[in-house]
Amino acid sequence: MKIAVIGLGFVGLSLASVLGSKNFNIIGIDTDLKKIEKIKKGIPPFIEPKLETTLKIGLKKKLKISSKFKDVESCDLIFVAVGTPQLSDGSIDLKNIKLVAKTLGKQYQNSTKKVIIIIKSTVIPGTTLEIIKILEKTSKRKHGKDFDVITNPEFLRESKAVEDTISPHLIVIGGETSNSLKKLLNFYRNMHPNIPIIKTNYQTAEMIKYANNAFLATKISFINQIASICEKIPGSNVEDIAKAIGLDPRIGELFLKAGPGYGGSCLPKDVKALINFSKNSGVEPILLKAVDTTNRLQIKKIERILEKILKNIQNKHIAILGVAFKANTDDIRDSISINLIKLLLKKGSKITIHDPMAIENTRKIFKNKIAYGNSIKNTLKNTNCVIIMTDSNIYQNILKNDFLTMKNKFVIDTRRILNHKNLDIEYHAIGLGKKRKF
Repeated sequence: MKIAVIGLGFVGLSLASVLGSKNFNIIGIDTDLKKIEKIKKGIPPFIEPKLETTLKIGLKKKLKISSKFKDVESCDLIFVAVGTPQLSDGSIDLKNIKLVAKTLGKQYQNSTKKVIIIIKSTVIPGTTLEIIKILEKTSKRKHGKDFDVITNPEFLRESKAVEDTISPHLIVIGGETSNSLKKLLNFYRNMHPNIPIIKTNYQTAEMIKYANNAFLATKISFINQIASICEKIPGSNVEDIAKAIGLDPRIGELFLKAGPGYGGSCLPKDVKALINFSKNSGVEPILLKAVDTTNRLQIKKIERILEKILKNIQNKHIAILGVAFKANTDDIRDSISINLIKLLLKKGSKITIHDPMAIENTRKIFKNKIAYGNSIKNTLKNTNCVIIMTDSNIYQNILKNDFLTMKNKFVIDTRRILNHKNLDIEYHAIGLGKKRKF
C-alpha cells in the first residue's frame, strides 16, 4: 500500500513522520518549497517534541518528500491535511482544501485507479460533500465508483502530536458504506487494535471535531470563571476546587487548569467557526459566545491586576515569561501573551519577554518594539513587574535570586506555579483568594 499526505503542517507532518517511521511506503506533499527543503533534511519547520527524531527515522525508511502533486498518482490512500485558517468574521477559509480537490481531480482525469481521499483538515459540516462535487466536476469521474472520499478528523494536542498519532484516544471515520470505508477501517485497526473507532456519516464526523474542541474550550472558560469568583473569597484556591471536581468521573480532570485563557491554532479558531456556522444555521450560540467572551476577558483581568499594582502602567517596564500559547512549543498563534503584549504597548509600557522556544516567532511580529531576554535574570532586570504566562519547567524552577535585580518585586502568576515558594515577592495569582507576600 502506498500512502500520500498532502499538507505538511502540524497534522500532516506528524502523520507522515509516524507512518514513515513504521515503514509505510509514504510520500509527503507540500507546495512551500522552503519548508520542503527543511523537512528533507530532517528538520521540522516548527517545534514539537519527538517529531524531529520520528521524521529522521521515517526519512531513513520509506518516507519521501515532494512538492509535485503528480507523485500521488500511484497512491492508494491520500490524506489531506491542509490548513483551514480563520477569516475576519470567524468563519474558516476553505480555499486551500478546495484547491487541493481541484488539483487532485485534474490529476486523476485520465486514471483508472480507484483512490481513497481522506479529509483530515478541520472543516465545517457539509464541506466534504462540497469537496466531492469539486472532485467529480474536475476529474470527470464518479464518487463511489471511481474514487471515494472519507472524513477522518484529527485530535492532536500540541507538544503531544507524535504520541497522539501513535496512540490516539479515538478514531472518527465519516463516509458512506463502501469497500473503501472498510479498507480505511482495516488500516486503522491494524495500526491501533485497541483504540475505539466511531463510524458515522460525513456531517456528523465533521461536527464531532468542532463539538470536541468547543467542549474543551468550555471547560477552560468555566474554570477561569470559577477562578475569578475565588479571587473574591479570602483564602480560596481554584487549584483545590479543580482537583475536587475533576475527580468526578462525569467531569474529568483535564482542561480544568485556570490561567490566562486558551489559545493556539485550534480552540479559538474552532469556537469562532462553530459560532459562525451556528448563526448561519439559524441557531443562536448563546453558550459558545459566552465561552468566547469569558476567554477574551481574561486578558482584561491581567490588565486590571497590573493597574492595581502599578497604578499607571505607562512607561512601566514589564517582563513577560512565556509567549507561546502553551509550554514546550513555539506556536504563538492566538497566544494570549501576544495579545497582552499588544495591549501593553498601546498603553505605553516597556516590554521584555522570555521564551526560548518562541522568541524568534515573537521577534517576527514585534521586531525592536520590545526587548528579548536571554535568561530569566536578564529579563527581570530593572522591571516593575513580571507576568508568568506559561507553566514551563524553567519558570517553575525560578529562584529567589532571580528577582533581586527587579525595581519592584511584583509578580503576577497566571498559572500559580510559584504559589508554594518562599521568594520574598509581592505575589498576585489568578484563582487565589488574596494576594500574599512571601
